Amino acid sequence: MSQSTPLSLHVPEPTGRPGCKTDFSYLDIHQAGDTPRPPVDVRYQDTAALAAGMIRVLDDDGNAVGPWDPGLERDTLRFGLRTMMKTRIFDARMVIAQRQKKLSFYMTSLGEEAIGSAHALALKDGDMCFPTYRQQSLLMAREYPLVDMVCQLLSNEADPLKGRQLPVMYSVKDKGFFTISGNLATQIPQAVGWAMASAIKGDTKIASGWIGDGATAESDFHTGLTFAHVYQAPVILNVVNNQWAISTFQAIAGGESVSFAARGVGAGIASLRVDGNDFLAVYAASCWAAERARSNLGPTLIEWVTYRAGPHSTSDDPSRYRPADEWTYFPLGDPIGRLRRHLIKKGWWTDAEHEALQAELEAEVLAAQKEAERHGTLIDGRVPSAASMFEDVYKDMPEHLRRQRQQLGV
Repeated sequence: MSQSTPLSLHVPEPTGRPGCKTDFSYLDIHQAGDTPRPPVDVRYQDTAALAAGMIRVLDDDGNAVGPWDPGLERDTLRFGLRTMMKTRIFDARMVIAQRQKKLSFYMTSLGEEAIGSAHALALKDGDMCFPTYRQQSLLMAREYPLVDMVCQLLSNEADPLKGRQLPVMYSVKDKGFFTISGNLATQIPQAVGWAMASAIKGDTKIASGWIGDGATAESDFHTGLTFAHVYQAPVILNVVNNQWAISTFQAIAGGESVSFAARGVGAGIASLRVDGNDFLAVYAASCWAAERARSNLGPTLIEWVTYRAGPHSTSDDPSRYRPADEWTYFPLGDPIGRLRRHLIKKGWWTDAEHEALQAELEAEVLAAQKEAERHGTLIDGRVPSAASMFEDVYKDMPEHLRRQRQQLGV
């Protein structure tokens, strides 16, 4: 008998580590405008090429090209740029506040602003998003008050959630923003279930669920795909592939030799792979998926290819596991810079307007922060009344809690 070759275990490795430049060729980026746009009633099997390719609209010169160009008007594009800039400025300001110990924790969406900003514009009032902790741009696009966001981060007397959620885990029902859960992958089965309920009631509302590349390895993700396929739920399933799940490279979750979008096709769901740093492509793909859901044609899975330019959170130091300058080499660029270039190319924006808007938004965010801080921060010694922990738990307070509250004198 011939000697057998010893078995070896394959462990995926990132193509860049601290001290060496990342090779991004694994992304398999397609030219802008090359990907065909099928009708929304396409069979899921026929989206396999879309799940392996990449939908792009903006080319390297800032032109909108190809069949996915949504032909957005001037004001919509300017609003999109404003929303992305506002999100980035807000994030930067809140990181400073966390370093000043005014709040305990924060998570930015640096480099990912186009995804939520454009996606929100494709949805309607009454639709429900089930976001993770990096989709604050959805709220920015819905123009949720900045003061309320900051109060939630500060967990102060005016916190709409009364300090019962970690910072950044917002909950805004009237803006279609479901309560954020820190547990991974919960959003997918919840979104599918909500969408199924909408269909059962004969409603017209759709759901949009969110998950990161790493969390697709959780069983909840696959359970959600099964239910979405079986019941043809009117839901958009968004996989934000930002390359890193904290310090774990996306290949560990299964993105090394096949796209995350391909998992949708395998589950019987129409799927798209999209340039997540291209505002126009994000909007176009979101509209396509939303129309499919509203037309009783079932779910769509969209993989948004982007890059988490900042740390996972204020507790993370990404320079320990990836090159510190990796974002500067990311081939899909900066979503704000790309939309700015497009607007200037069309004559709808100038450098002077950009600088003026930057200053305006910085002042707006700072004013909101100062107003929120009037209700307390972590370092000023002001804490909500102990009475608040007895509230909003039971419709009618049980006798033992009533006695405990009396004992506290609150």
